[in-house]
Amino acid sequence: MWRVMETPLNCAEEQQPPPALPASWSTVTPQESPADRNDKGNAVGFVLVHAGAGYHSESKAKEYKHVCKRACQRAVDRLKAGALAVDAVTAALVELEDSPFTNAGMGSNLNLSGEIECDASIMDGKSLRYGAVGAVSGINNPVLVANRLLSEAQKGKLSAGRIPPCFLVGRGAHDWAVNHGIPPCPSEKMATKFSLSAYKRNKHKMELAEKVDTGFNHHSKKRRQASETNGSGLLDTVGAIVVDREGNVAAAVSSGGLAMKHPGRVGQAAHHGCGCWAENTSTLNPYSTAVSTSGSPFLASEDCVLGGVIVLRCCRCSDAQPSPDIQAILVEFLWSHTTESMCVGYMSAQDGKAKTHISRLPPGAVAGQSLAIEGGVCRLVNTPTTVD
Repeated sequence: MWRVMETPLNCAEEQQPPPALPASWSTVTPQESPADRNDKGNAVGFVLVHAGAGYHSESKAKEYKHVCKRACQRAVDRLKAGALAVDAVTAALVELEDSPFTNAGMGSNLNLSGEIECDASIMDGKSLRYGAVGAVSGINNPVLVANRLLSEAQKGKLSAGRIPPCFLVGRGAHDWAVNHGIPPCPSEKMATKFSLSAYKRNKHKMELAEKVDTGFNHHSKKRRQASETNGSGLLDTVGAIVVDREGNVAAAVSSGGLAMKHPGRVGQAAHHGCGCWAENTSTLNPYSTAVSTSGSPFLASEDCVLGGVIVLRCCRCSDAQPSPDIQAILVEFLWSHTTESMCVGYMSAQDGKAKTHISRLPPGAVAGQSLAIEGGVCRLVNTPTTVD
């Protein structure tokens, strides 16, 4: 049985009451002066990021929050520059990949061979196109390759009517990235002191497990599995979801994968409809939706289901606006996890700075058997720029 914890976050004072919403949701309405509003013009958008589901120590809480804050700011900067959701979500992921505290890009987990192989994917809710890379080495920002695959596919067929790729793995992904201007980075330079020390510890555990008498193969297997996953303390896939001023949504994920994984293993972060999803509103669905997952929630054979997710859905506000020139987008967002903790950050284009939070299971709750859910609501107001 799942244990559910709901904790609404009050992030700012309300400027005006929104439409009737469930009592469990808080309301976030960015505060700004008329002068600021004129300066920002049509700066509208929202980003929600996470730095992995697992265990975030109190001693490193500041670093985890700081990288989430920087990722949000990078995305918002792109939104303010007029970028669409897919470019903003890519900017957020690059920041998360560049942090040595996340299991993505630099500082990722090492595989059995002591190398870093990364997975990443991105989805554009407007076109429903998707780009991904799996088990790619020597690329510091795999999300850039995923995004480039998506954008290149939008250009149409290649010469002789060939279908452009949307998902590449291994050496083919690396070579394609380099040929399209994405700089390579030696795998050894992507490893950090933390990831290297973790690799040595895990390798020692595996060596001990292999020495267990063959009569205890079952226990040896269990030990190898525990060594590979490192329990709920491991920080897994990072992700971000974005809505832009036009109401387009996008989602992206990036991961170094499981520690001590077999070389060539492709995790869920790269798989279509598994690591992330984004879909704009349609005639059949009044809401745009974006999702980014972390962990392994779909492994039914596992005793403990450890994972996390961030979700948003948005729609045009149906309540009357003071002027037909003013449009509003209502964004509902949440994060949930079964791990001990999950670090998130969120920000609208009209906020002065990002808000960060480390969500934790309540005291006494068992990771993998309990569930934490938190979230909020944000109203994005698109006000036309006035010219004197």
